[in-house]
Order: sequence, then C-alpha cells, then structure tokens
Amino acid sequence: MTNSAMATWIKQPAAVFTGNDADSSDGIVVRGNRIVELVGGGRAPETPVDNVFDASGRVLLPGLINGHHHFYQSLTRACPPALNKPLLGWLQSLYPIWANLDEAAVAVSTRLVMAELMLSGCTTTSDHHYLFNAALDQAIDIQAEAAAELGMRAVLTRGSMTVSVEDGGWPPRSITEPETTVLDESERLIRRYHDGAPHAMLQIALAPCAPLLVTPDLMRESARIARAHGVRLHTHLGETLDEDELCMSSFGMRPVDYLADVGWLADDVWLAHGIHFTHPEIERLGSAGVGVCHCPSSNMLLASGICPVNDLVSAGAPVGLGVDGSASNDSSNLMQEVRQALLVGRLRYGADSVSHESVLRLATRGTADLLARPELGELRPGAAADVALFGLDEARFSGHGDPLAALVRCGASRVSDLMIAGAWRVKGGELVDVDLDALIREHGRIADTLAEQAGSPARRSR
Repeated sequence: MTNSAMATWIKQPAAVFTGNDADSSDGIVVRGNRIVELVGGGRAPETPVDNVFDASGRVLLPGLINGHHHFYQSLTRACPPALNKPLLGWLQSLYPIWANLDEAAVAVSTRLVMAELMLSGCTTTSDHHYLFNAALDQAIDIQAEAAAELGMRAVLTRGSMTVSVEDGGWPPRSITEPETTVLDESERLIRRYHDGAPHAMLQIALAPCAPLLVTPDLMRESARIARAHGVRLHTHLGETLDEDELCMSSFGMRPVDYLADVGWLADDVWLAHGIHFTHPEIERLGSAGVGVCHCPSSNMLLASGICPVNDLVSAGAPVGLGVDGSASNDSSNLMQEVRQALLVGRLRYGADSVSHESVLRLATRGTADLLARPELGELRPGAAADVALFGLDEARFSGHGDPLAALVRCGASRVSDLMIAGAWRVKGGELVDVDLDALIREHGRIADTLAEQAGSPARRSR
C-alpha cells in the first residue's frame, strides 16, 4: 500500500482521460489517498516524489464506477431455464434458485464480482441487494466485510421486496419481507456502516426493488429515512413496456407520475435502466435532477430497449453506467460495458453523436454524479487516488492510431494496474493478495449447490 507520507509519480502514459480536459499528458502524482498534481506539458512534477511508476505504453483513466449491479446473480449466469426470455419470464425462472441463497452464497458472489470488476478497471461499485430469506438476513453486513477485505470502494444499497406473487407481485413469499423489517434494517445499516465524509470507502443507500414489488407506503417511508440520514435512494424504473402497463393497472399512473406521488422525484434519487420515458417525462426527470444508470448489455440481452442517454443528459439528468446483474448481463466487466454504450448509443443517435470520450465520461464522472461523489471519476488535485491503467500490447490493439479511442473501440477488457485510495489492488494484470483461482472454484461449487437445491439444470458438468 502507498505510505501516506510518500508521493508516487505515475509517469508518462501513452494517453490520459482526465474527465475534465485538464492537461495530464505526463501523468499524475499521488500522495496517500489523493491525487496531488497533474503533470503535463513535457515537464517534471513540482511535487517531490519518492516513487516513479512507469506508465509508458498504458492508457491512464480515473477509476471506473459501476452504478448498478446484483452481485448474487453471478451464481446463475447463462442459466438454462432463464435463457432467451424477457425480464418477467427470466425472473420467474430464477426466483426458485435465488430463494436458496445463504450467507456463504452472498459472501463468495460478492468477493468474486468485486474481483471481476476490479480487473475491468472499476474502483467503486454500487450493489442492489434486495433478496432476503430465512437463511439470509445479514447480506449487506457480509458485503461490507468483503468490500473492506478487498479494499474496494462501495455504495451498498439495502433493497427490498414486500409484495409477493400471492399479493399481485412477482416473487414467491419466501423471499419477501415485512415492511417493519425492511425499515428497521435500513436504519440499522445506515447507523452502522454509512460514512458520509468525502473519500469514504463505504456508503449505504436505500433501494426498494421496484415500484411493483413494494407498496407506496414503503417507498415513502424509505425516502423519509434516507433523507433523515442524508443517504441516497435507488430503484428500478422505466425498464420495460410491461412495467408501464402494470403501473397503470396497479396505481392508475405511469412510472414517473408514481415516482412523484411517493416523493422520489428529487436529486437524491438514481434509477436503474430508465428506458421507456416520454419526452415530457425526460424533461421532468432532468428538471428534478433524478439520475439514471444506463445498463446497455442487460437491456440488450433481455431485449428491454435502449436508454435515451443523450436526451436525458440534454434535459439535465445525471447519467452513469452500470453492469447490472451478472445473470442478465452474464458478465461483470465495466470496461466492456463502456464499449457497449458506444455501440448501442450510436445505433440510437448516430455515429457523430456518441464518442469514446462521452461513454468514458458515463463510466467515470457520470456515475460519480449518480452517487453524489464529486471526489471520484476524474483526475485532478484533491480527487481520490482511484486510477486504472490499461495496456495496449494485445493483438486487438495492433495498428491503432488514437490510444484512447483504441481502448474503447478495440475492446479493452482487462486492466494492467489498478489503484484504489492510493493502494495498488491490481499489479501486472493480477489481483493483489487475492487467490482468484480458489475464489472461482468456491463460487462454482456454491453455484452447483444452488442449482441442485432448486432441482434445476442450471449447471452442466464441465
């Protein structure tokens, strides 16, 4: 780890994306958990340095930030019963497997996905854990322990489902909770774990799963508790056209109207997906400062639609990037998600309206805005020492011209080096102090057990 009294010059990368147009062509200087200097113009640092990290041949970025995920779903990737189905059918195929989640499953899936994310250049992640049962009531505590162990910055959201299939919702009753439990746990987790200070390593947000899976009262009470403690709010919204119809039939209003009705049309809220909004609704979201996390791979695999990113940004809504669940995406690689955002964005808006810089901005400053973390997502003095370095020596990059454009367009997928809060967490393409092979074996074993418990052909022998 970097000593707080020592300064390191990350020197002369092949290209730099600062997120703010500042000159950092000759690298940055890091001391402790902060960036203290940008070095540009062919000069040496003004800050006395103790160490030099040679970044030649690498592209330097602010650490990528993941705005939406469901870590536990990594245990059911490419699950046969759920293949080739839209959202609702996909969920109904997987609920019987997820109903058997226990503490060991949450622990191993959290560690594996955080490792996967870090290897893709991600330094801060959010996770939306909303599934609890009789064997699993401490999921967020387990995730907090894993984040501290791996040294990853995290915003853990206490999700919830309270409306079962018997009550007109989607999930079985065994994975829903009483509202009193949700609210009591929300208060406990905020008091125990939330750090509201700049440069915090761990924060808590409140995240009822979706309007159709909880009551309006729970939405309102979650907002009240969150605002009393100064934490943020998160939920799924605008993901499918089915949701629009069900919202009308259940509440007599469209999803954005419902959001306003329960007190969530505000700038302390970020939404996952945000696909199916009308232009007036986009203007309302932008005026209120409601953020949207774009999840392109998940949206494409489930054929849900394409988020209107440029329209939301033009309206004033913060927009960031998320991997989403590892069973709806089937990957937890945030750098690959950047490329997906470029491709699907151009499909919607045209080749001259979405650039490699704009999608990198989604994954850095954009998601930092969703999480209200101005110290993250850019390279500048005083910002967090969260940085990702990608090499350009793979065959896929051979013959490239612009190094930064090549990183996105040629499909970078694995970081060469990663620093979080001034500590190297990936060096030479390998995780520091993590036995990835052992973690993969344990993750696979638990995935097999879950499939067997559900009587599902979810895992084929290898």
